[in-house]
Amino acid sequence: MMLTAPGAGIIILFAWLSPSYALYFHIGETEKKCFIEEIPDETMVIGTYRTQLWDKQMGSFLQTTPGLGMHVEIKDPDTKIILSRQYGSDGRFTFTSHTPGEHQICLHSNSTKMALFAGGKLRVHLDIQVGEHTNNYPEIAAKDKLTELQLRARQLLDQVEQIQKEQNYQQYREERFRMTSESTNQHVLWWSIAQTLILIFTGIWQLKHLKSFFEAKKLV
Repeated sequence: MMLTAPGAGIIILFAWLSPSYALYFHIGETEKKCFIEEIPDETMVIGTYRTQLWDKQMGSFLQTTPGLGMHVEIKDPDTKIILSRQYGSDGRFTFTSHTPGEHQICLHSNSTKMALFAGGKLRVHLDIQVGEHTNNYPEIAAKDKLTELQLRARQLLDQVEQIQKEQNYQQYREERFRMTSESTNQHVLWWSIAQTLILIFTGIWQLKHLKSFFEAKKLV
């Protein structure tokens, strides 16, 4: 789902449903794109991207020239910045989550410094790997001299570990939801009690007022 905002776009993606995905999007000269990833704690995330600049004369997207870069900023669920760095036209960023929840990944270009962009648009190809998908198993096998069976066992262990993290994260979400529900129910209960007391006091006041009225008219 995409949500538009002034100068920014937010796309909500769920890492626990899709631990690996690739996409591309377009951004304007001063535009900023943000992605929200739900990530368990102590989980590695690797993002790679490449950019293509729109060529008005050719009418197509071309490879960008040197000097056109992307700024990547990542915030944890507490809105604390855990990564803020300027990269080139093609880049790779890595971070590890330490708090479970929604992490915001934002990208924007340094196009304001370049006359080449000149109000055009930029296509960004983004590939994000989460959890065990960040592991380069052929490289691990070559480095540790693992047999095919040992490598498969290593992959299964990594998958089991990631599944455990996902389960812990789901339990964390359920606990937060339960606490929110209990808090809401408590507020509703107290509000109902307050309404009942207000009605009782209003009724008593009205009875006294009517009694005083009838006494003044000598009807009672």
